[in-house]
Amino acid sequence: MSQPSLSAELTSEASSPVPARLGWRAALAEAVRGTHHDFSTGPVDRALLLLSIPMVLEMVMESVFALVDVFFVSRLGADAVATVGLTESMLTLAYTVPLGLSIGATALISRRMGEKDPERAARAAVQTLGLGFLLALPMSVLGVLFARPLLSALGGSPAVVAQGTVYTQVMLGSFVIVMPLFLISAILRGAGDAATSMRALLLANSVNLVLAPVFIFGLGPVPGLGVLGAAIATTVGRGTGVLYQLYRLLRGGGRLCLGRRHLSVEPATLGALLRLSGGAILQSVLGLSSWLVLMRLVASFGSAAMAGYTLVMRIILFAQQPSWGMSHAVGTLVGQSLGARDAERAERVTWRASFFTVLFLGAVSLVFLTFSEPLIRAFTVEAEVVFHASRGLRILSWGLILYAFVTIIPHAFNGAGDTRTPTVVNLACSWGLQIPLAYALTGPAGLGPEGAFLAIAITYAALGAVSAALFRQGKWKAQCL
Repeated sequence: MSQPSLSAELTSEASSPVPARLGWRAALAEAVRGTHHDFSTGPVDRALLLLSIPMVLEMVMESVFALVDVFFVSRLGADAVATVGLTESMLTLAYTVPLGLSIGATALISRRMGEKDPERAARAAVQTLGLGFLLALPMSVLGVLFARPLLSALGGSPAVVAQGTVYTQVMLGSFVIVMPLFLISAILRGAGDAATSMRALLLANSVNLVLAPVFIFGLGPVPGLGVLGAAIATTVGRGTGVLYQLYRLLRGGGRLCLGRRHLSVEPATLGALLRLSGGAILQSVLGLSSWLVLMRLVASFGSAAMAGYTLVMRIILFAQQPSWGMSHAVGTLVGQSLGARDAERAERVTWRASFFTVLFLGAVSLVFLTFSEPLIRAFTVEAEVVFHASRGLRILSWGLILYAFVTIIPHAFNGAGDTRTPTVVNLACSWGLQIPLAYALTGPAGLGPEGAFLAIAITYAALGAVSAALFRQGKWKAQCL
């Protein structure tokens, strides 16, 4: 009988099956604390809970960066707020690259961890970080060089360009920090260590929260830097988070440990990563670009309609955060299950997560349908904005339940290494259905801005139904990584 490999021995010592009997309070505490369970075995529901909770918290904390900046910068005036908003729009587009790489990294590393081969997982992590650095460096340099013309091209006033160029240069130039922050989080999630990723974002946010008012307004010997201070605080906070992530990856004792022995170029791994990430990046670009087209369409109906659209989409996006956390957990669990050659478990994980997400989004829909107008009035009292936003929120609520499948199933495909299917579905539904339908409903059908909301709701339903039907075919089970 052959001896087990060193990788398998290390994995078995560090991990144990997800416990079948664990109280909900204990499960919550364990999810936040982090455990060394083997997520390719044990009860599916417990595995989803232990992984999704820290992932939800991580996403909430990532969004806090923007909220903190806007909260303090708003006291500097409209030009400072406009600078932050315009720069954020640039970053949103640039984030498609680390988001796509993150999906590829999670798919590769979760598959290797499911195969009980942490050594190959570690080598894949090094390839991911190396590729990320090679992409981030030119993006940072170009961001610094073209910050001023980009602000002007996006409609920034001369005052905004004059005041905000340095802020934008720092934010775009810090992409060499943003990239590893995204990628190491994806690496840790793929390894099943979502709690460490969450703690890194908590540390980064804490540093930013303390430094932002100091650098923006000044304190003692520290001069007030205005909007530039917000960029510096954010960059230092994120940099601190990256240092913590690297420390946990290099110190040993975790699910994944990187060392000098992993520092080599693996063309096959890089090729697989590029193939997976290319499709994932295209998914993000397609989704983002379709939203921008809809925003431009709604803006043609006036500032009140645009304000209503913005309010509704922020409320909807915030309400969906728990389902995004669940979807990232699904990507990890599907990859690890296929690595353990248990396709049936991968399928069961996906349908169970979809079921839980349907229940959650169904409850959210009922709340929105019942309290849409009071909820909108909590943000604005302008009658026309309330009218458009409350109607739009009610319309979107009818399609929100099927959005559970739009959230969960594409991540299951991506976790399995099949980034092509969700890309094609996204292209067909976002650009083949949503955009033409929105133009038809807002214009010839005479529904005005509410037509755009109806187009989104119909697209939710179509995306969910098509994704579920293709997933049931099971072709994703044959993906080799």
